[in-house]
Amino acid sequence: MLARIRKSAEEKDQGFTLIELLVVIIIIGILAAIAIPVFLNQRKKGWDAQAKSDLKNMATAEETYLTDNNVYTTSTAALQSEGFNPSADTTLQVAKVFTSGTADGYCLSAHSKSGVDWYYQSDTGVPSTTANTKC
Repeated sequence: MLARIRKSAEEKDQGFTLIELLVVIIIIGILAAIAIPVFLNQRKKGWDAQAKSDLKNMATAEETYLTDNNVYTTSTAALQSEGFNPSADTTLQVAKVFTSGTADGYCLSAHSKSGVDWYYQSDTGVPSTTANTKC
């Protein structure tokens, strides 16, 4: 009986065939081709969310500045003195403060690391990728 087990063990092929290895490599390649663009898109969404968050925080600082000084400011340094802390990967600026005798509103802009420009207007209160005519 022992001899029969040894004989069957010797006759069995050990390892994988070339076809089996190629099929596994192709399957891994297909999965990677699906996963990598999804991952890169998630990073882009994260950068855009960071820019929109900075705009909302910047708008809060603008309103705080208005409460303290009765005018809106065009200086991001003045907003930082009100507690606004910008993110490292976002380029921010106060695009325009529009007034007609009194402080009427402002337009903020942010350039995301993903390459998208975001705008926030005081009259709409929602970040968007299109600037209004007031900006």
